[in-house]
Amino acid sequence: MVNLIYFLNERKNSKNSDLDISNEQLRKILDMMAKQVIKEKTPSVQDLERILQGITQEQSPQSKMDEESKNELDIHSTNEPITKYLQKKGYLKDDKRWLTNKGFFEIGQRMLEDIIKTINEGEFGLHETKNIGVGSTILDTTKKLEIGDDIKNIDIPKTILNSVQRARYKQSAINLPIKLEFEDFEKFETREEVKVAVVYCIDLSSTMKYSIGSGEGSRIEAAKKALWALYVLNKKFFPNDSIYVIGFGSLASEIKQRDIPYLKTYDANDNFLHYTNYQAAFRLALKILKKDGSLNKRIVVITDGQPSACFVDDESQKNAILSDKPYSHFYKPDDATITKIRNERKVKLDIGNELVYLCYRYKQVDPAIDAKTLQEAKKCKREGIEIDTIMVSEEDDLLSYVENLEKHLKGKAYYINPEKIDKILISDFISNKKKILSSKYG
Repeated sequence: MVNLIYFLNERKNSKNSDLDISNEQLRKILDMMAKQVIKEKTPSVQDLERILQGITQEQSPQSKMDEESKNELDIHSTNEPITKYLQKKGYLKDDKRWLTNKGFFEIGQRMLEDIIKTINEGEFGLHETKNIGVGSTILDTTKKLEIGDDIKNIDIPKTILNSVQRARYKQSAINLPIKLEFEDFEKFETREEVKVAVVYCIDLSSTMKYSIGSGEGSRIEAAKKALWALYVLNKKFFPNDSIYVIGFGSLASEIKQRDIPYLKTYDANDNFLHYTNYQAAFRLALKILKKDGSLNKRIVVITDGQPSACFVDDESQKNAILSDKPYSHFYKPDDATITKIRNERKVKLDIGNELVYLCYRYKQVDPAIDAKTLQEAKKCKREGIEIDTIMVSEEDDLLSYVENLEKHLKGKAYYINPEKIDKILISDFISNKKKILSSKYG
C-alpha cells in the first residue's frame, strides 16, 4: 500500500487553476473543519454542511477584494453542497471520521504554520538526544576506504577501476584475474542521522474534557491540536523519526496517528475507564519502544492530574491493599465494555490478566498507586528511555506530584496553560531538532 502525504499549495490561482473558490474561502473552510473535528462530539457530514454554509456566505469588504478574487466562481452558483464539493477535491469523505488523508495533512500543516508564526525561541528540552546517528544515509560521493570503516558500503565498480588504473600505471598489460590491494578500495560516503522515537501518552480521563480558561475549547482539544501539528511537522521535515500515540485512562491503547483528531475522553458510562493510570501508559509505551530501532527514545506524558489507578499483578498485592483499605475498589473490563470501546473508538485496549486498583484522592496520590507508577517508570529508564511530563491544567497545586516523579527519573516536568500547549510542544521539537542538525554539520 502506498501512503500519500499532501500539503496545501499556497500559490494563488492561475488562469489554468480548477479551484472554484478562492484561497481565502478555502482557508476559512479548512480552519472551521479543524475546529469541528477535534470536538468531543465530532459533527456528522450533514451537520458540517450547515456549519460551513456560514463560512462560504461571508463576504469580504469590497475595498479588500482584488481583481483576481472578484473573478472567482462562487460555490453557491452551482447549487452544489459544500461537503460534496470538498469530497470531489479530496478533503473529506462521507463517513463518521470524515477527514481524508489529504484533508488530515493539509489541516495539520495549517495548524503548524499558525503555531510557528507565534513561536519565540526557547529552551524546552523535550527532544534532546544522547546518541548520535549510525550513518545510514548513503550519499553519491565516495572516498578511500580507511581501516575501521564498514565495508558494506564499498563502491565495487570504482574499486575495480582503481585496481585497473593502478595496474596499468605499473605495467603495460592487465592480467586476469585482477588483484585488489587495500589502496584500491573506495566506499560511498554516508551521513550520520539522529533518529528519535517518541511516544506521546495522552490522558483521556474524564477531567481532560474540562474547558480551558478562556472557554475556547477543552484541555483534550488543545492536546489533540498540538499533536496533530507535531505529527505533520515530523512527517514533513523529519520522516526518519518515529512518533507513536497512546491514549490512556484506567487502561491504555495505541492510537493511529490519523485518528488523533477523533480522540475522546472517557466518562462514567465507560465502566471505570475514566481514571488516570500512568502505569498503563508506561507499560504500553515500553512495549512499543522495545520494537523500535531508534537509538534515542522518549516518553512524553500529557496529563491534567495525578494518577488515580494502577495495576495489581497478583493476589498478594491485592490483599496488601485490602489490609490497609478494606473497602478498596478493583476493576477489570468485561467483554461488553471491551467490545463497546473497540466499536466506538476503533482501538484495542492493552489488557493483561491484571486487575486495576482504583483510588481517586483530590490533590493526593494513594501510596500503592505512587509506588507502582514509579516502579514502571524506572523500568523504562533502565531501557534507556527518557520520560518527561507535561501538566496541562490551571491548577498549579497538582504539579507537585509530577515534579517529585521527575526528580526520581531525572526527567523534566512542565506546567503549561492548556491554551499554550501547542506552541510549547512545537517550539521544543523544532528548536532541539535544529540543535541536533547543527551540532553534526556546523
